[in-house]
Amino acid sequence: MVKIVRSTIIDAPTDQVWEVLRDFNGHDSWHPAVAESAIERGNSSDKVGCVRRFTLQDGSELREQLLTMSDLEQCFSYCLLDTPVPLFNYVAHVRLIPVTDGNRTFWSWECTFTTRKGEDAEMEKLVSEQIYDAGFEAVRAHMERAA
Repeated sequence: MVKIVRSTIIDAPTDQVWEVLRDFNGHDSWHPAVAESAIERGNSSDKVGCVRRFTLQDGSELREQLLTMSDLEQCFSYCLLDTPVPLFNYVAHVRLIPVTDGNRTFWSWECTFTTRKGEDAEMEKLVSEQIYDAGFEAVRAHMERAA
């Protein structure tokens, strides 16, 4: 099993960062890999159990399901249902914590998954860099534009 733990500091208050991240269907407005996204069956994007179907810039389609959502703790979890890459049993957790020095946000994004034998390093790099690190930078830029 592969475990990835990534984190960053965003120079904005947690309430502002949470407003962006808590919309489980909003990642197409900030993540550079996501072209478009929709919640299936007309559910609300903050309803636990809702499924987002989204298309990446390369045309690949994925489906993810919201497992938990807490406004109080500013965190959510989700799992991958369908993907064109060999990520199996993928479950991710996102959590924001206030950094009182400068009114900033500590953002933790972590996951576990399995993959085909011999592809651990490749899939770890893909998720770490193209999803998590790219997402951190995109939200950072999004928050700077909003300020």
